[in-house]
Amino acid sequence: MSEYLSVASTGPSAAFFDLDRTLISGSSAFALATAARSLQLMPTRELVRDAITAVTFKLIGDHDTGAADDARDRILGFIEGHRQDDLAALNEHVLPTLLGKIRPEARRLVDIHRHAGRNTYIVSAAPHEIVEPLAISLGMTHGIGTRGKVVDGIYTGELDGPFCYGEGKVDAIRALARFEGFDLAQCYAYSDSASDLPMLSAVGHPVAVNPDSKLERHARLHGWPVVIFSQRTKRVVRRTLGGVGAAAVATGTFVAGLKIGARRGGRLLRGVTRAL
Repeated sequence: MSEYLSVASTGPSAAFFDLDRTLISGSSAFALATAARSLQLMPTRELVRDAITAVTFKLIGDHDTGAADDARDRILGFIEGHRQDDLAALNEHVLPTLLGKIRPEARRLVDIHRHAGRNTYIVSAAPHEIVEPLAISLGMTHGIGTRGKVVDGIYTGELDGPFCYGEGKVDAIRALARFEGFDLAQCYAYSDSASDLPMLSAVGHPVAVNPDSKLERHARLHGWPVVIFSQRTKRVVRRTLGGVGAAAVATGTFVAGLKIGARRGGRLLRGVTRAL
């Protein structure tokens, strides 16, 4: 139980996890697009375009590129006119793929927070209908994703709440904190991207995971822990001098990840829970 002491809550708090390249390796968007193509909900040319968009969006964010607006429009455009039930049905194909991409260290970190009495959430720009079942499958509290407006079971192509990217993630977690009574100063957040600086800055314990160059510079400047999650070499390769408590959490996670990874021998995670 000693591994939980450094994350034990002294008040209501939560841990928020970005999805792409943080909880999972790679992009959830490509998995979603591939599943949509297999069910003939998306033509091949749209699949290729979305794959390129997902990579570009994750690598360069919205810094002077309009990538965030484009990604939002692509998500809304994809679901517009489709039945909500059709999108939910993609989980049969998407969830096994995403669960197979979960980083062992990240999964252990979720468990550490959960056993410490802290609620855990995925916060992602991906559709809520995908993010929520994935979170439940991992034993997390809930998923916070982008919601599309639905009328008579059909997506209208409009947002129903914030686009969960950048400041939109902050809006979502602040609303949740007010509802649940969380003290954000006692909350944790994990992300790989500078696009999540607003979310990381909104909590008391931000952690940069596999950070891009801009996020790593910011983290080092502000004394945030910087850790590397790797599916092959499950070890911490660096951390900042500051944020000792949060860094200790990550360090314990890597030790546990080594044992878990050895036992599982790289097998895909099984036992997907359907929760819609």
